[in-house]
Amino acid sequence: MRGWGKGLACVALATLVPGTAFASEIGGASMGPLWALPFAGMLLSIALGPILFPHLWELHYGKFAAFWALLLLVPLVLLRGIDASLAALLHTALLEYLPFIILLFALFTIAGGILITGNLHGSPATNTAILAIGTVMASLVGTTGASMIMIRPLLRANDERHHNVHVVVFFIFLVSNIGGSLTPLGDPPLFLGFLRGVDFFWTTTHLLPETGFAVIVLLALFYAIDSFLYRRDAGMPPLKDPTPDRNLKLWGKVNLPLLAGVVAAILLSANWKPGVAFTVHGVAVEWQNLARDLILLGLAGLSLWLTPRPVRAGNEFSWGPILEVAKLFAGIFVCIIPVLAMLQAGREGAFSGLVGLVNHADGSHDTVAYFWLTGILSSFLDNAPTYLVFFELAGGNARELMTTGALTLAAISAGAVFMGANTYIGNAPNFMVYAIAKDRKVRMPSFFGYMLWSGGILIPLFLVQTLLFFR
Repeated sequence: MRGWGKGLACVALATLVPGTAFASEIGGASMGPLWALPFAGMLLSIALGPILFPHLWELHYGKFAAFWALLLLVPLVLLRGIDASLAALLHTALLEYLPFIILLFALFTIAGGILITGNLHGSPATNTAILAIGTVMASLVGTTGASMIMIRPLLRANDERHHNVHVVVFFIFLVSNIGGSLTPLGDPPLFLGFLRGVDFFWTTTHLLPETGFAVIVLLALFYAIDSFLYRRDAGMPPLKDPTPDRNLKLWGKVNLPLLAGVVAAILLSANWKPGVAFTVHGVAVEWQNLARDLILLGLAGLSLWLTPRPVRAGNEFSWGPILEVAKLFAGIFVCIIPVLAMLQAGREGAFSGLVGLVNHADGSHDTVAYFWLTGILSSFLDNAPTYLVFFELAGGNARELMTTGALTLAAISAGAVFMGANTYIGNAPNFMVYAIAKDRKVRMPSFFGYMLWSGGILIPLFLVQTLLFFR
């Protein structure tokens, strides 16, 4: 998975080119490819651990993360010194990891207090409407929150149908991934971009055509497939409905204004600039960012206090998923430190070959390459650190990327968010939805079976999007 004074001149520079404040300290230009080994090992562990040794992974994923982090930190301290290593670690922890995890914690806690009970009949029109609502919700409460809230009502609506696998597959495509592309709340990569200086509503305006096109195409295709299979179900012996139709009811409404408070807190940090900060070992934390994080923690606390326990029980709420994300992303954020430093070295660094892959001979960005390379890696590795890697490859300057490099930033953002739907491990909610559906006796496809679905439906869609939007 898949964390998360600048008013002084040096810290303002770190805001424009994140990581610069410590990249020179640890010497990114002089680092060799071996420094990327812990990062690669961390991502491969996350990708393969739940598949190759699920029981061992479930019990010890935190130890895996600690191992890879220590494999990076020990040589970093020995070869670059305690002072530079501590500065790099604090920069990552205070300015990126903690804000990232606090937002995910707040969204996870608040969304976990919203419960929809009751049951509808899973007709093509009803299913399409549920998918559309969940897709819109994903950019407001995050793909994880929207998936948690909407998957069980969708499963209940279709639990008497012979053919319902496609319903869950399209849910993963739309609600667990593509729907989260319009705000930093939607998907972790976009919030990392926000922390790096991308405006809150930048993706709303610049990814709306790409997202709208993908959503309309997928909803129309889903309606056609579901209508065909619905007619086939009608000609088969009826199954007993374990959850008969009854009116829907929304519980935990107190969390709705708390979600609005999350948006307000993030907008506050983007627009309120008091120019005051406190420093820890040379790392400056601005007051507006501290205020945002404290407000988010307070909103999560209010949700825990105000939401009745039966509501969370109805959602099968537990702290396991967010603890896993916190531990794994701690390892990711530590291991990515030298990788970002080497990327910032550009053609002078160890990743000069990768720089050449995504840039033309004249130095301009190859937006098609950015879209597909970001997307392919996001399909099999965690999309948040993948976004960071290509953000840095594109220069790492948010102001430039939002203006002269807008098409490049759109390609990176869309690749990270959209193509997380290509596999079960591309985005955290994918596997969660898979597990919930399988527990409800839906015959979900295997890892490679799911890739047949995504390869047959999403890859052609992304090829069309490449021609329309990223050339």
